[in-house]
Amino acid sequence: MLIAGVDEAGRGPLAGPVTVSAVILPQQLPAELRGIDDSKKLSEKKRLALVEPIKDHALAWSVIHISVAVIDHINIFQATMRGMIQAVSDLKVSPHFVQIDGNKIPQNFRWSAEAIVGGDGKIAAISCASILAKSARDMIMVDMAEKYPQYGFERHKGYGTAQHLSALKVHGPCVEHRKSFAPVRDLTKRELFK
Repeated sequence: MLIAGVDEAGRGPLAGPVTVSAVILPQQLPAELRGIDDSKKLSEKKRLALVEPIKDHALAWSVIHISVAVIDHINIFQATMRGMIQAVSDLKVSPHFVQIDGNKIPQNFRWSAEAIVGGDGKIAAISCASILAKSARDMIMVDMAEKYPQYGFERHKGYGTAQHLSALKVHGPCVEHRKSFAPVRDLTKRELFK
């Protein structure tokens, strides 16, 4: 039975895409992937070291990014759900069952599935999806920092840190900021009424 694990990275940040990954692992977990854990519990160095072994050993994997434009148009929850559907659809083999980190299964999800709160720390395939999603999104944010160096994206990855909020107040939002998120939306409104 092919079981896909699904997780996302980047639901909370004020900038950048939300990234979703799906991974199908072999039934016998390779030694390199034993003891794998939720990406948030691993150092960046450890996460990056696991990316290639995960891709090499997975029976199938996918990583997709849902843009800021889509997030602002349909909201972050719907964008994440859309990403989950697309990530599973993009797998080169179709799973028999899907395990999703969290407490929601997308509407009209065509696969049998269960949502598992804290799944990224319990289920190896979800942990692997978590690592692929976070690593891929982090790389996008580092690239984004070269284009918009004033925000420090390479450090906070778009999250609402004090440094990021301070930079937003000084420079205003860029095109990669989520205009539907309160701090950015409030700044954008203030700019309009100046």
